[in-house]
Amino acid sequence: MGQVQWRTARGRAPRFEAAVPAGEDPVRYAQLLRRVRDATLAGARPPATPRPVIGDSWRRTIRFGVDPDQGKDLARQARLDEVEHRRHAGKLDRVLPVLGGVLLPAAEDAGHIMVVVDADGVILWRDGPRAVQRNAEHLGFCPGVNWGEASVGTNAIGTALVVRRPVQVYSAEHFVKSHHAWTCAASPIHDPATGQLLGVVDLSGAAATVHPSTLALVDAAATMAERELREAHRRNLEALRATAAPLLARVSGAAFVTDPDGWVAGATGVAPAERLALPQRRDSEFAWLPAFGLCRLEPLPGGWLVTVTGSASAGAAPSCTSAELDLCDPRFPVLAISSPSGQWSHRLSPRHAELLLILATARDGRTAAELSADMFGAPEHTVTVRAETSRLRRIVGGLLIQRPYRFADWVDVRVRYPAAAEDILPSSTAPAVRRVRDSRG
Repeated sequence: MGQVQWRTARGRAPRFEAAVPAGEDPVRYAQLLRRVRDATLAGARPPATPRPVIGDSWRRTIRFGVDPDQGKDLARQARLDEVEHRRHAGKLDRVLPVLGGVLLPAAEDAGHIMVVVDADGVILWRDGPRAVQRNAEHLGFCPGVNWGEASVGTNAIGTALVVRRPVQVYSAEHFVKSHHAWTCAASPIHDPATGQLLGVVDLSGAAATVHPSTLALVDAAATMAERELREAHRRNLEALRATAAPLLARVSGAAFVTDPDGWVAGATGVAPAERLALPQRRDSEFAWLPAFGLCRLEPLPGGWLVTVTGSASAGAAPSCTSAELDLCDPRFPVLAISSPSGQWSHRLSPRHAELLLILATARDGRTAAELSADMFGAPEHTVTVRAETSRLRRIVGGLLIQRPYRFADWVDVRVRYPAAAEDILPSSTAPAVRRVRDSRG
């Protein structure tokens, strides 16, 4: 019997990591997993090493205080009105037909159910064979119940929400013993317009139905859902451009028309930009944008008119500027900027949070090859690194400089870390981030 843990070349995790290795008998493998889990919980030496994604999740679950036999009390089910609010507050309801069209036929054939949860882990929809749905209800696997790791421990839904990549969990890889009769495969769905995590789509069924292709199918459905959202965003931006052109023709000076998420539909008097990092909250009609200084924001149907006031020019180096990388909430890393011109904050994508953490802990800077090794474990991904840093510099303006990539000398940089080291960007597999976790563990 082989080890439970395996890796690809250069130590990078594969895009899809099947829960049951090729050639293994699922029944015997489930028995091995039970021994691994039981030994791990008892503090003994396990007969094999769990997969990294599972081992990390078990450690988080133990810290959450989840009962390994029964899980936590799931009786606190959200009311129907709250579930309905969650269903329509985001964008998941727009892609439900896509997800169902791809997954429900396979679910019927394989004896699985399709489940869609929001970014908090609350189940919004469940569909599939009636018999399987009835079995799922015995575990509290029904709309309104939270299936995040803090509630039910390691499972494909909760773990995918943390690591933000496709996850398959089989039998005793589940932390809670009552879930060992199940297998599940889940993939996150992100908003293409903002990069924010919307939720997770999952296929779950009896452990005997485990199949490596299930994970690829679920991820394909999530990819199609994101493509649908991307196309809808493109159509909305095109419609906004029709409004932007005559409006900008009457504006003197530098101005933009953007959608609610800052994507630019038109500009005048300033070099074109793809997107502006608009503040998520503000208490007046003015906001300070790093690349442009103080700007006035006026609401438009479907977006904003952003007028640059000229109090700070692009590329200027504000004195006494501080940048705080706030990692305390593992789900929502934030960069907060404070300067004499104003305050500004931006919710970061996981990749941009990785980059800023690396640069915040390496103030002398990193070359593209060094950043590639920091992020991917190998120096040859410089094209990807340069593209990501270019996108990040469009958001934060002159705060970052290059050759080597680093924070400008006039920026006072601080990092706020979560209390537990494993909560430092838990979705990241970057070697540099793992070193930060180890140094603070």
